[in-house]
Amino acid sequence: MNKVIITGATGMLGKAVLQECLEHPQIDKILIINRNPLGLNHPKLEEIILKDFTNIQSAEEQLNGYDACFFCMGISAVGMDEEKYTKVTYTTTKGFADTLYRINPNMVFNYISGAGTDTTEKGKVMWARVKGKTENYILQKGFKKAYMFRPGIIIPEKGTKSRTGWLNTTYTIISPFFPLLKKLSSVTTSTNIGLAMINSLFFNIDTNYLSNKDINILANK
Repeated sequence: MNKVIITGATGMLGKAVLQECLEHPQIDKILIINRNPLGLNHPKLEEIILKDFTNIQSAEEQLNGYDACFFCMGISAVGMDEEKYTKVTYTTTKGFADTLYRINPNMVFNYISGAGTDTTEKGKVMWARVKGKTENYILQKGFKKAYMFRPGIIIPEKGTKSRTGWLNTTYTIISPFFPLLKKLSSVTTSTNIGLAMINSLFFNIDTNYLSNKDINILANK
């Protein structure tokens, strides 16, 4: 029996990961943690509504016994200063990681980061530094396994859509080229991200930093 926690299930990648988990025969229970109700009923699914994600400790009793956390929650850095972006991105994730490690130290923790993330934490690009700091903290925490997903170009599948309007417009424009793009190892799909998350419970890959190529390899194991 495999039980997973998913954050960010209202976003494009979180929805894709949730969909694959609902369909996968080896995932028996899914706990989603959202600020607002998802409005989805399924025998596998439970939901915690948490308005303040820095207060994850309030839900500790419901977090015990899970095999993995698929942390898909994120926010665009556009229009944000470093202090605010750090609070939303690093501080919130750190709180989740601290709480889950205390309760389930043998779990797999997967984090949606992004291509270009800066693990030196010293580069000129603000979001990349903050994401790098977040990745470093998770990897040093001591989970049984932890993978930093760094997708670049992602093709949405199975009806998944971004909450960013201009990105959906871009997808519409380039959709005729999706079949060609899918043949490139440098491109991944929302489905493959979900499958790679699941397969990380059962298979190992020789890196903690998963590019699109690595995501595709893990998804097809």
